Amino acid sequence: MKCKQAKNLERCNCTYASCSRKGMCCECLTYHLQSWELPGCCFPKDAEATYDRSFEHFARLVSENRV
Repeated sequence: MKCKQAKNLERCNCTYASCSRKGMCCECLTYHLQSWELPGCCFPKDAEATYDRSFEHFARLVSENRV
């Protein structure tokens, strides 16, 4: 399967400038799940910018109806 990195970048909201996985969703997801985190695309823009990618942060956002 060929990576659709250019297409994925259109919707990637990761604000970490030096991320080597931008647009490579399979690598990004694998990386974050190994760290018990979710990738930035799971979060609203303002929440992603905090770099808190924890499941707990995501759960708080869900309970606030922000996700």
